[in-house]
Amino acid sequence: MLTLKPTATRSRRSAGVSPADFKSIRLFADVPDAHLQELARAAWQEGLPPRAVVIEQQAPCEALYALLEGTVEVLSGLDDQETVIDVVEPGSVLLLACVVTAIPYIASVRTLSAVRILAMPAAAVRDLFDGDRTFARSVAGELSRSSCRMILDLKSLKVRTSIERLADWLIDAADQTNGNGEFRLPFRKRTLASRLGMTPECLSRSLRSLSAHGVRVRGREVILADRAALAAFAGIGDQESGIRTQ
Repeated sequence: MLTLKPTATRSRRSAGVSPADFKSIRLFADVPDAHLQELARAAWQEGLPPRAVVIEQQAPCEALYALLEGTVEVLSGLDDQETVIDVVEPGSVLLLACVVTAIPYIASVRTLSAVRILAMPAAAVRDLFDGDRTFARSVAGELSRSSCRMILDLKSLKVRTSIERLADWLIDAADQTNGNGEFRLPFRKRTLASRLGMTPECLSRSLRSLSAHGVRVRGREVILADRAALAAFAGIGDQESGIRTQ
């Protein structure tokens, strides 16, 4: 099991959580205010610095964490060898399946930047699931989207080369920002390499090779000069891109 270094002291503030704090989280967007008010009474917020541990793999699942600000990485590993499974941005919840099924956390979560997190007891979330059909449908939708993305990632890992996976990720990142093909890498290249199952050296070589397909990189600034050519190289279809951006 991967063991992470102890986190910094966590800043917990239980007072002042209101239904409005939940509205930026997609999972809770359609839940009636009356139910959110009840959940808010048990919820709290946390402020954490970069490189702080939010969730420890295999720890009892006692809370659902929702990301309000900042970026975190979901990671796992064995014998202190870690790999990044996903990078999560604001508006998302963390390891929802563990909360719904009441199993220990199946991965660790660590901050990549300063973050603000909304947390609530796992038991309260399950009670809301049992008593609110709207929320239950939202949970089903969130888990379904997560499952589709996982299958796409697994397919990419099995059928694409590392450089094709990188091209796929660059297109997805560009589409989720301003859509004009120019964006800034939201985290270090080393984190991106781990997310894609590559070494940092392989990532650097692949970025240079993708210049033949219109990719321009300076530091963390990226320009995709020919999206169509890059998509053809990676073998990406419109349906696949649509699933990832949902």
